[in-house]
Parts: sequence; structure tokens; C-alpha cells
Amino acid sequence: MRKVVGAKLHGIHVTDANIDYHGSITLDPDHCEEAGILPLEFVEIWNKNSGARISTYVILGERGSRCCILNGAAARTCQPGDQIIICSSIYIDADEIPSLRPKVLAFDRENRVIDRLSYQVDVDETGRYRFSIRDENGAAQPIPLKAKKF
Repeated sequence: MRKVVGAKLHGIHVTDANIDYHGSITLDPDHCEEAGILPLEFVEIWNKNSGARISTYVILGERGSRCCILNGAAARTCQPGDQIIICSSIYIDADEIPSLRPKVLAFDRENRVIDRLSYQVDVDETGRYRFSIRDENGAAQPIPLKAKKF
């Protein structure tokens, strides 16, 4: 079994940080349902502002609120306005990876969905993997492939 990306909320902004609540991250159910993230599911959170990385579980907030609230100890890692990435994981056999299409939602400053993407892995005729990012119409999106020279 391999641990792989199950779903991702990319670039969502923290709307509140509540140190006095019982831990977790509170998210808009609309965002979770569209991406495929379940209540009580453990997720990893990566703060694009500070570089902090944490793990916690999801609870659902008010539908349509576009909320992203870090609670309890997690509130110490993110501040309102910080841009974060929330990633769920699943365990599958390696040979199932080409059939997986994890959903990725990207957000604006008000936590409105601005892009609906999916990840796709194909196996070519020689057995090598190829990775692509697809938009909601199935069109391939550019991926940075070359390292910059320093």
C-alpha cells in the first residue's frame, strides 16, 4: 500500500484561529464535499506564509461560509490571512495509481473556488509514469519541469 494524495484545497486562506477550541480545522462543507474530504478525516496542512506543517482532523463549519478556521494547538501555526494547503491522503496499491483522479480546488483571497483541477498519472508503453494536471474540462495544465540555474 502507498500513501498518496486523496484531495487538496490549494491556497485557501485562514479566516480565523481559535486557540480555545478543541483542536481541528473547521472548513466549509461545500469545499469539503466538492474536493472529497470527509468530516473527521485527518489532513495535513502546509502554511505557505510560515512553512509550518501540521496534521489535524476536519470538522464542518457553516455551509457557504467559506471558512477555514484553525482550532486548538493548530491555531498557533496559522494566522488569519495566511494562505495554506490542505491535503488528504488515501492508501492504495501502486497499480491503482493510474485510476486515481484526486480533486484539487484552488482559491482566491475570499476563499472562492477559482480553479477545479485533478491530478492524473498514466503509464506509457515502456511502463514509465507520466504525471499531468487537468482542468475541469480535462485539458492538461502546464507543469514546471525544468530547474532554474542559480
